[in-house]
Amino acid sequence: MSDFDLSQALEGPLDSEDNGFEDCFINKATNMTEVQDEFFSIEEGLDLVVSKNPKTLRHVAILLLAANRMRRGLSCCSRGLKGEELCSAIMDSLVTETTIGIQSSSTTVTRIFHRLNSVTQCTLCDMVQKDVVYSSDEFKLQAITLQGGQGECKVNFKMSKYMTLSDDVGQTVVLSIGSNLHMSCSLEDGKATLLLEKCDEGELKKISDDGDMDRFLFFKRTEGVSQNSFESVKCRGWLISTSWEEESKPLEMCEIDSAERLTLFKLN
Repeated sequence: MSDFDLSQALEGPLDSEDNGFEDCFINKATNMTEVQDEFFSIEEGLDLVVSKNPKTLRHVAILLLAANRMRRGLSCCSRGLKGEELCSAIMDSLVTETTIGIQSSSTTVTRIFHRLNSVTQCTLCDMVQKDVVYSSDEFKLQAITLQGGQGECKVNFKMSKYMTLSDDVGQTVVLSIGSNLHMSCSLEDGKATLLLEKCDEGELKKISDDGDMDRFLFFKRTEGVSQNSFESVKCRGWLISTSWEEESKPLEMCEIDSAERLTLFKLN
């Protein structure tokens, strides 16, 4: 004996569990040719077809609820409906539209960046052909237009790739010189500062953004065929850049909408 109470189904609200009657009611139409059907006239031009397949009491209640909803919906029409308009009215009366509200949370999710077994050797050249070189005396990176035969002055970066579950803004990388010198970005007095820092590679194997080690991470994005930008993970909206015209100026961080700095690089 079923535990389902028909009177409760008909008198109570149509909850989310009963919303499945749309599929149940419509899918039965596909099997009508296999059984003997019985027809009932609900409104002029609208018949209810009842299949002779044995159903549970719940199926009966769902069928009655569907018929009742169709009748209420069609009775609201001020004029006679035919063809597609009638079908649309029937579907509008059957289908329930549910709006789901999503409440934002102030809780931040910690991201863990894992270093991949993928390292690329490259040099950087801005869009006016200035190459990035390393000044060991000043412990800085500079952008200079090199002459022929000076190619050895270019910095050979080791670009290590990282992966995180929410990596939706670009490939995450660490740019290193040698094995223990890495580019980093930190916020000082409201301005992002680009530095070269010494750090053991073992400490960069796994980086969390809830500490300070994410200062070594940059989002690498490719525009067009070969133009690349590097945005700080720690200081969002700040990119590695070079001076537009001046020579031998250090690389600096600039805001993403700066018109006085070059933020795109070719990787060679």
